[in-house]
Amino acid sequence: MEPTTREHSRVDLGDVRALRGSRFFNDELAPVPVEKRTWTTYNYFALWMGMAHNIPSYALAASLIALGMNWLQALITITIGNLVVLAPMLLNSHAGTKYGIPFPVFARAFYGLRGANLAALLRAFIACGWFGIQTWVGGEAIYVIVGRLAGSGWRDSAVIAGQHWTLWLSFAVFWLVQMLIIWRGMEAVRKFENWTAPLVSVGFLILLGYVLVKAGGLGPILHDNGKLGWGPEFWKVFAPSLMAMIAFWSTLSLNMPDFTRFGGSQRKQMRGQIFGLPTTMTFIAIVAILTTSGGHVLYGQDIWDPAQLADKFSSPVVVVVALIALVLATISANLAANVVSPSYDFSNAFPKRITFALGGLITGVIGILIQPWRLYSDPDIYIFAWLGFYGGLLGSVAGVLVAGYWVVKRTRLKLADLYLPSGQYWFTAGWHWRALVATLLGAVLAVGGAYGGPFPADGLIPFLKPLYDYNWAMGFVGAFVAYVLLSLPLNAHRNEEETSV
Repeated sequence: MEPTTREHSRVDLGDVRALRGSRFFNDELAPVPVEKRTWTTYNYFALWMGMAHNIPSYALAASLIALGMNWLQALITITIGNLVVLAPMLLNSHAGTKYGIPFPVFARAFYGLRGANLAALLRAFIACGWFGIQTWVGGEAIYVIVGRLAGSGWRDSAVIAGQHWTLWLSFAVFWLVQMLIIWRGMEAVRKFENWTAPLVSVGFLILLGYVLVKAGGLGPILHDNGKLGWGPEFWKVFAPSLMAMIAFWSTLSLNMPDFTRFGGSQRKQMRGQIFGLPTTMTFIAIVAILTTSGGHVLYGQDIWDPAQLADKFSSPVVVVVALIALVLATISANLAANVVSPSYDFSNAFPKRITFALGGLITGVIGILIQPWRLYSDPDIYIFAWLGFYGGLLGSVAGVLVAGYWVVKRTRLKLADLYLPSGQYWFTAGWHWRALVATLLGAVLAVGGAYGGPFPADGLIPFLKPLYDYNWAMGFVGAFVAYVLLSLPLNAHRNEEETSV
């Protein structure tokens, strides 16, 4: 089976019938034919607008205000984090566009056909957690909307398992709507992203406008110096907060090939992402920071959840319109960022049994079992425990992928071998020990010293505690260096054997 290279250096496998007998192949994991790689720069920009403009993105920025930063400190932290995470995201995106393959298939080149499930399922379970969080906050917004329209009977309903049963119902409805969309497949997701992208900013702008009017303009907000100042207290919070900003999109830094496999060219996907991520996240950060700071001026407290902040507004019309827009935004973000990837990842684990749609359903069920209402309950848990810990783990996987694809393989993969147990990516019984060791080393450096929240005050491994404040960076650099060094004896030999594909 000889792949052919088409325009824009995109590789097409052509006839895939010879691969259909492999247990590592199904139609959803197959390379996308070049003629079906049609996504434009706008598609990727719209994708990022849909993913970035959502309630957890808002809460991420707002939580920095709740931790004591002023508006400028929070904006600087978020901007730097987005620029840092954009680099591995673009590097890993290249393989998707060149070969038309999703993230779990891409990972096979370095972890092995079976070992790739380690990286894929790690990413998948974290996505399930995010899916649950997004669904919870979307359900919360529905609960507030209906409460404003239906009155106290809805808001003051009986409490079951610590929450009003009407809030549980709102959560279930929001969950079901998303499952119906994902069941229709990837094309339905793309269409939903395209038509919601221009609309998702409306709700946040309404919130900001209302707060600015009530607070008397920007003056009172910009003069709030925060609680930390620019001394040691700020820098103590800055490093882990920066890692949390990176961790927020570290999931996408791995699985962007799930989307760039549909790219019309490398230039289109790169431009769409470069224009998309920094601009949309900076926009939502500014809105969140100013709105939360204005809420502090108005209500004397830092309310980092926009649904709870909107619930304090006196105008029912403002509340309903704003939160309807936020609900659409959250569905858009959740489908793209937290359902597409685990659907592919679960399908990769059992290609002959789990389809893309069934993988999405599994994601939805696990997202409930993770109990997202607990993860989202406190900004310290949200940033330092949840984001910090998983960011370090995923940083080590990103380090292996970037090192393997750009340094060891030099962007040259044997496409058919990614699906065949007889190919070069079978390694030892389907596992590549070098990638496993590098990932483990990066992960230990990143999260071995985890402290705070559910972790011991002195850290899991006390002497590694200082490194935990730099968790994503430690994981990425540690795994990158380890994989390159472990691959040195094989690199020259492998490069001689590989063809351009």
